[in-house]
Amino acid sequence: MSYAFRVEHVCSRSGARLGRLDTAHGSVPTPTFMPVGTQGAIKGGVLPRDLREMGAGMVLGNTYHLLLRPGPERIAAAGGLQRFTGWKGPMLTDSGGFQVFSLGHQAKITDAGVVFRSHLDGAKVRLDAEEAMRVQELFGADIMMAFDQCPPAGADRAFVESAMRRTTAWLDRCLLARRRKGEVALYGIVQGAIDAALRTRHVEEICARDGCEGFAIGGLSVGEATDVTYEICAHTARQMPADKARYLMGVGTPEDLIHCIGFGIDQFDCVLPSRNGRHGNVYTRDGGLRIKNSRFAADDGPLDPDCGCPACQTVGRSLIRHLWMAGEVAGGLWMTLHNLWFFQDLTREARAAIAEDRYDLWASATLARMASGIWRS
Repeated sequence: MSYAFRVEHVCSRSGARLGRLDTAHGSVPTPTFMPVGTQGAIKGGVLPRDLREMGAGMVLGNTYHLLLRPGPERIAAAGGLQRFTGWKGPMLTDSGGFQVFSLGHQAKITDAGVVFRSHLDGAKVRLDAEEAMRVQELFGADIMMAFDQCPPAGADRAFVESAMRRTTAWLDRCLLARRRKGEVALYGIVQGAIDAALRTRHVEEICARDGCEGFAIGGLSVGEATDVTYEICAHTARQMPADKARYLMGVGTPEDLIHCIGFGIDQFDCVLPSRNGRHGNVYTRDGGLRIKNSRFAADDGPLDPDCGCPACQTVGRSLIRHLWMAGEVAGGLWMTLHNLWFFQDLTREARAAIAEDRYDLWASATLARMASGIWRS
């Protein structure tokens, strides 16, 4: 099966879209949240079996980390990321650009590409548009991301425009370098920081490339205020092609998903569910809770009474708190599993609301309930 995306329904009361991604490794209903498998696994001990049970449709793999270790040739020899990781479903791989540019002065950036030192052994590594395509094709990704430059928060206009120019030029090189067109999708990335005019200019440049099967919004949730993130996301999304998938990279919280689905975003990824779970922070339909709080020491109720995940169906808050305070890895695992399950439930509920043309009503009610107790002390 080759890659295909279709919009099946648009909520008449909002811009939320119900769609479907078809790939060689399966079909994914959208909007969808992609758990992040940075090193080929979800941090916190969540297994492929758990991902299947919670209904995850697609998993993200990180090119920067997998390039350095174990390497694309080793992964290709093992049969690609699906065989190598045990996750048999669709996978999206980023290009490594964001991680490279987050190295700051440790990376040398030119129009040709980026040269940096491995954080593992100090070896010099070169990454450019052509190498990003070669590596992701060796990984066996279903969706590849174009190599881009993500400007840091607070960058001046000249820097942002330079990053836009490079991102466009690198996309053209990615389009020329790719080899598995049709079977594997390539998404271009729109930059422009928090300047609406620059976003408009760049979305016109990037989305003019007919060779892209989908498009992403990059460079948000990197330090700007949340209301600005929403403003720029909505501004950019409504100018993107209606017949191609829209992916908001690295965002975000449950509230972010609810708002941005309403802007017409189809795909999301973020490390927050697993990271917060490992650090004792739990998402629930009534806001968040911090498991270390002493009031949970004698609370045998589930993390979220309305959740059907294995944690909520098996153990109580008191046991999870005990494990967490004792330094047992099982405490973080239960919370990570719950958080990821919660995000999958959230997108399932969103899809149902879109299909019934009541997304705005569902979103308002869900946000109001969550706001009642965000990160309760």
